[in-house]
Amino acid sequence: MRLRKEYLIVPAVLAADRVLKLLAPRLPEEGMTLIPGMLQLRFTVNRGIAFSLLSGQPRLLGVLSLAVIAGMILFLRKKELKPFPLAALMLMLGGALGNAADRLLLGYVPDMIELLFVRFAVFNAADAALTIGCGMMLISLLLRKNDWAEQTGERKTDDGK
Repeated sequence: MRLRKEYLIVPAVLAADRVLKLLAPRLPEEGMTLIPGMLQLRFTVNRGIAFSLLSGQPRLLGVLSLAVIAGMILFLRKKELKPFPLAALMLMLGGALGNAADRLLLGYVPDMIELLFVRFAVFNAADAALTIGCGMMLISLLLRKNDWAEQTGERKTDDGK
């Protein structure tokens, strides 16, 4: 597995996630508005997974996260992915690592990003990276057939045939 620039996404996600999670407990209790009516930072604790599902099982969730991460790494070792799907996987890996570390070390995941224009769960940078990575992967799988042509044997020519 050769070093590619897309691999730098993982430490970038981890760094951004860690900085926000370290600052989050220092936020005012009522939160800090960044963009009125749109975005604020407000510290909360999530003891489960998305939308607090499976609350109270942080170690189990941490171990399950590590299993998924190990599977992603094994997948990556066997594939020569094109830049777009690789960037998607790196976003997902960075997000998964960030939240898994919190579950195993803290027993919970700090959340702090709150969208004010829609009723939605408070989330963190790792969650955002996971969501963006999943969206990019869906786009790659559904709309960017050339991203996967080598893996499926469907090589496309310049004229799309």
